[in-house]
Amino acid sequence: MKKLIKGNIALCEGAITAGLESYFGYPITPQNEILSYLSKKMVEIGKIFLQAESEIAAINMVLGAAVTGARSMTSSSSPGISLKQETISYMAGMEIPALIINIQRGGPGLGNISGAQSDYFQAVKGGGHGDYKVIVLAPNSVQEMYEMAYDAFDLAEKYRTPIMLLSDGIIGQMMEPAELNSRVKKKKNIEKDWIIDGCKGREARSIKSLLMENGALEKHNINLQKKYRVISKNEIKYELYMVEDSEIIIVSYGISSRIAKSVTKFARKNGVKVGLLRPKTLWPFPSKIINSLAKSNVKFLAIELNHGQMIEDLKLAVNGKSSVSFLGKAGGGIITELEIFKKIQELNL
Repeated sequence: MKKLIKGNIALCEGAITAGLESYFGYPITPQNEILSYLSKKMVEIGKIFLQAESEIAAINMVLGAAVTGARSMTSSSSPGISLKQETISYMAGMEIPALIINIQRGGPGLGNISGAQSDYFQAVKGGGHGDYKVIVLAPNSVQEMYEMAYDAFDLAEKYRTPIMLLSDGIIGQMMEPAELNSRVKKKKNIEKDWIIDGCKGREARSIKSLLMENGALEKHNINLQKKYRVISKNEIKYELYMVEDSEIIIVSYGISSRIAKSVTKFARKNGVKVGLLRPKTLWPFPSKIINSLAKSNVKFLAIELNHGQMIEDLKLAVNGKSSVSFLGKAGGGIITELEIFKKIQELNL
């Protein structure tokens, strides 16, 4: 049965259904519905909700709760996520699974409260210090807000890594029908032999990111990179739409991909062979499938609500086999169908 629901609330329901045990956050638009909803819902189901004194405090509380094995989550929006970066690096170094939500707004700086996609670099390149990655999920619907939040905890625990769900203010605020029982409530039996839960009857454990012994940090980094290669091999997700005979392939994610899909249909009706590739994971990025579609007679068009971030990964994936163009808009502006179609006409000349 479908329910008309806001994206931010659907996300909460997905996380709760997946077994969310503790949430720590701090208010910032356009993700405040997450705090408001969970402040009531988590209490009702006997779980932990705490509005921290700052974004920095919230992410450190997530670290502390997740070390005990609890499924823990925080959420914020662009400048708030910037404040969390140091601890995200700590969590990656300590291999702690948790879910971090970024409902993006316009920037840089405080910017405004309109939806944007200008945090791609921060999310996929690692906004904190050191050689680390987090899995980055990019929903483009209220339904996927629910489903990706639901799936994220299993994925985080499978690889012992933080996961970021990178959405935007538009998807977070919009309402549309979603199937909230499309994922069944589950009881996880994953053995967490790394958690800190008291060492009575067993040897003491240590989870840390400060590795001072000679060669220890180098070895740890090598192991992390091995894990990232496994994730890159097994966890790439994307959607293909009408790409088989395409002469122009749009690559876009989140709200931009919805506009792009509408233009793809319109272009096809007007005799232009356009297709769409939508990354559902921004890291790992679907480089292999993009490279397989790249040919001298195929053009790629990156569409983002920024001034060009994902396009860098697209160019690397294409690896010179096709031309790559860009259309973007930042500061909370939305690209229109007409603007995209005009760009397609230019490329089709």
